[in-house]
Amino acid sequence: MSVPGVPRRRGPRRALTDDEILDAALELLDEGGPDAASVRGIAARVGVAPNAVYTYFPDKAAVIKGLAERLLGGVDHDVFADRERPWRERVEALALELRAHLTAHPGAVPLMIGGPMDGPHALALNERLLQLLADAGLDATEAAQASYLLIVYVFGSIALEVADVHQAGPLPPEPERVAARRAAFAAIPTDGFPRSAEAAASMAGYVSTEQYLWGLRRILDGIAARVAMADVVTEGGAGPEELQSAEPWDRLGPPGARSA
Repeated sequence: MSVPGVPRRRGPRRALTDDEILDAALELLDEGGPDAASVRGIAARVGVAPNAVYTYFPDKAAVIKGLAERLLGGVDHDVFADRERPWRERVEALALELRAHLTAHPGAVPLMIGGPMDGPHALALNERLLQLLADAGLDATEAAQASYLLIVYVFGSIALEVADVHQAGPLPPEPERVAARRAAFAAIPTDGFPRSAEAAASMAGYVSTEQYLWGLRRILDGIAARVAMADVVTEGGAGPEELQSAEPWDRLGPPGARSA
């Protein structure tokens, strides 16, 4: 019972941690999609006034950057850090790990790739990738270029895969998503779009693991061709002009000799 004229003593202000705020933001994104993690919503989830969130993060962009770091920090480096394994296997392991880890939180994907990923975990991941490409035989400049190419492919593919599902919450299982796309593409009119109608079954599989790896492996074929070209030049074989005009498969052997 309060006494008239005597100020009420405020209870202790709740102490938060950065992790609690990021947990709340990720929960909101998982439940409601990219638009769900407002500062007001985060504050309500952790039970504080919105201004209290700014004590830990100056704005929503900082929260999203923290989430990107959180998600990248959960990537298992052991799957691609073993330098005894062939470099292509290690790239595939990293790409699959990233896809599995990020598609588990589809609401966060559009936000995290909408800004710079330059925190410690992002830099550590890039450092590992540069080492991996150096192990493949690329020099520092081409390793950096190849690293960027792979990052664009991996994150772009994941973003398109997530965007294909027009609903909040977790992604449906892959077979269900492919089946839904197949049903949608079945309606393509053959008279106006004959090539698209013919390719409908393949287009339905664009969100599949098979397509993801197909595209990745074609990029790796190109990187391997570049390494092979550099090796030939180093060994004093064909000159740069001949190598530039040759097809990659001429330098690597017949397609049947390569991995699928």
